[in-house]
Parts: sequence; structure tokens; C-alpha cells
Amino acid sequence: MFFRKKKQEKKTYDAENCRPAVRISICTGEKTAGFRNIHNGHFEEAMLITGEKDMEEFREQYGIEGEIESFY
Repeated sequence: MFFRKKKQEKKTYDAENCRPAVRISICTGEKTAGFRNIHNGHFEEAMLITGEKDMEEFREQYGIEGEIESFY
């Protein structure tokens, strides 16, 4: 009868070849969090960021500490 919130598993990413980043749209200002490849600059989307709460959730899911690069 009682509903519990599922405990979210920590997700992983390739820390050697990718770094966390936020892509910001020039036209709309929409923010998308994900990972940017160090070697070729390819961006892999992970989630849409609509506010500070989403950014905190992204950090928690992947265990990210420190600054996250932003680019347009």
C-alpha cells in the first residue's frame, strides 16, 4: 500500500575519455547536461536541465564534484 521512492543507482561514465559538460542553446537558452569527449568534442546528452534541482540530481547520479564546463 505504501509507495517508496526507488533508490537511484549511481551511473558511470568514461572518465578517461569524457568530461561532464552543459550545452546551452544560443537561441532558447535550453540547457542539456551530458559528457563531452576530450579527443573529438562529441557531446553525449544525459538529461535536460530546467533548474538547479536538475543540476544537483545530475551531479548525484554520476558522482560529479567541482565545476562543470558550459559551452554553446
